[in-house]
Amino acid sequence: MNKTVRDLILVLFGSFAFSAGVNTFIISADLGEGGVTGLAIVLYYAFHISPSITNFAFNAVLIAIGYKFLSKRSMYLTIVATILISIFLELTASWQIETGNILVNAVFGGLCVGLGIGVIVLAGGTTAGTTILARIANKYLDISTPYALLFFDLIVVAISLTVIPISSALVTVISLYIGTKVMEYVIEGLNTKKAMTIISSNPDEIAKVIDEQVGRGLTILNGRGYFTKQDKDILYVVITKTQVTKAKRLIRNIDDEAFLVIHDVRDVYGNGFLIDEH
Repeated sequence: MNKTVRDLILVLFGSFAFSAGVNTFIISADLGEGGVTGLAIVLYYAFHISPSITNFAFNAVLIAIGYKFLSKRSMYLTIVATILISIFLELTASWQIETGNILVNAVFGGLCVGLGIGVIVLAGGTTAGTTILARIANKYLDISTPYALLFFDLIVVAISLTVIPISSALVTVISLYIGTKVMEYVIEGLNTKKAMTIISSNPDEIAKVIDEQVGRGLTILNGRGYFTKQDKDILYVVITKTQVTKAKRLIRNIDDEAFLVIHDVRDVYGNGFLIDEH
């Protein structure tokens, strides 16, 4: 599937999940929310102004600020996400689930919001608002996007105390934390990579099959055995989680005595992996 089409589908799904979560679980329980949407909800509680209108207006201002800091592709997807979120906020305005338990609403609201934002960020866009500020913090201060977003969201929660009781604000913090963890899992968990360190008596042959059959280039490091004092070539490669089994099988077919270390890695950027173009 064309990457642009795939990203647009992800943005569509993420925008719907976000908007539905806000109306169905957050507003229906009179909870607050973070970011620009949280400010829109404050105005809704205070003056009954539709969140779809204020959300779009606030985000338009932040998009005008953020375009200087984000790539053109990311900004285009952000504009699409902003329009879709405003539309879906209006279309799902009547969606409400009365669970009778504010914590249930907080959990599922946080799940939907975190999923929605995570999917949009995964596609390369943002939900505008404080997400733009969080992405700027990630780009220039190397702060995790989910946690930078949580910081800005907590500021908005403090503002929401003007229209909701402190008990609801505290539950809102729980919802935001859940949303942050879900978002973190979507952004990073769905991009998990594995690093393999391989020590073998047949390094060239192993490097060739990994390159040709797994499709990943390797780095050859110079090493030396402590006891044998012999120089050895050590192979290092980063692959996707789904390629691990195949790589292990190929290595064992060549050298069943190869020493193999596999460990998790995160934030992999570069050719063939997630490109930090946001």
